[in-house]
Amino acid sequence: MFNLGHFVRIPHQERVAQHSPLLSTFRLKSKVMVTNSTKNSTSTLNTTDIPSSNSSTDLGSFFDAASESESSTKNINTTLLPLCPDVSSNLRGRVEVLKSPVPTVQELEKRFSWLKPGGHWAPDTCRVLKSVALIIPFRCRGEHLLLFLQHMHPFLKRQQLDYTIFIVEQDGDGPFNRAMLMNVGFKEALKIRNFDCFIFHDIDLLPEDDRNLYTCPPGQPRHMSVAVDIFKYRLPYPAIFGGVSAINREHFQLLNGFSNSFWGWGGEDDDMSNRIRYHNLYISRYPLTIARYTMLTHKKDKPSPNRYDMLKQGPKRFDRDGLNSLKYKIVQSKENLLYTWLLVGIDTPS
Repeated sequence: MFNLGHFVRIPHQERVAQHSPLLSTFRLKSKVMVTNSTKNSTSTLNTTDIPSSNSSTDLGSFFDAASESESSTKNINTTLLPLCPDVSSNLRGRVEVLKSPVPTVQELEKRFSWLKPGGHWAPDTCRVLKSVALIIPFRCRGEHLLLFLQHMHPFLKRQQLDYTIFIVEQDGDGPFNRAMLMNVGFKEALKIRNFDCFIFHDIDLLPEDDRNLYTCPPGQPRHMSVAVDIFKYRLPYPAIFGGVSAINREHFQLLNGFSNSFWGWGGEDDDMSNRIRYHNLYISRYPLTIARYTMLTHKKDKPSPNRYDMLKQGPKRFDRDGLNSLKYKIVQSKENLLYTWLLVGIDTPS
């Protein structure tokens, strides 16, 4: 069992909060959610899409300490069930975000005994056509993890999603590579199931409104964390794609995933934003009143000193830096009741 206090003191990265002129390298489509002007940011959407109303911490050992009881479920022929509605009737709108007290593993497993192993749940009264994988890059954030699970499982259940949560932890104490972990999560999740939709989610962001549907639009990627409390619920800049984002399987493969070249804080999300525009896609968003998030407090990592140079050179690497150049090893994996855990070994720069 690790020391949880030590576990949460390691700094994590923060997301880009300032406009980068390099993001204007590619022209944004004027008719959609993100404009080609930093002065006139728009956030439109199809209204039918929104309801009205130092060494690596061993998470496997962490959750071994708790009970591994699985919820008893009946075998149901889901093909006989009616389709679930596009918008669940269980939604509440604005929901409370609890930052304290921090629950224990045992409390969460008892409270969420309806989960299936691996942090999976799907409705048993209706049939969901699309499956969702939440990919959470992680290192040394024990308390944030517990608060995240406490908030997200009931949130996703109310939306009647067929979902699984993957915690992708970087092994060792080298520089953190958030984007590479998200690529690993994508590849490893597909070995378990052919998921349709992928939500790439920072562990310190909690949604405030369950009308912010954790699904993937069929035509374009979605930036979900539009209005964050520390940014006064305003969009920092039009091309931002960091924090929480939704991309379907086909688009993520088309984009060649995230770049593997960004170590430390900053740049990888802006590089993905450039990839999206380079491939003639665009970024969709829910309105500021819906896509609201609370950020859990944490220490800030130092910015990566070469991130701007990497962004500038990005177009030269889009086709060879990403899913097709990903190198890693799975050190350990485990299906806990609350999530699927992947401990990942990656070679860090010397």
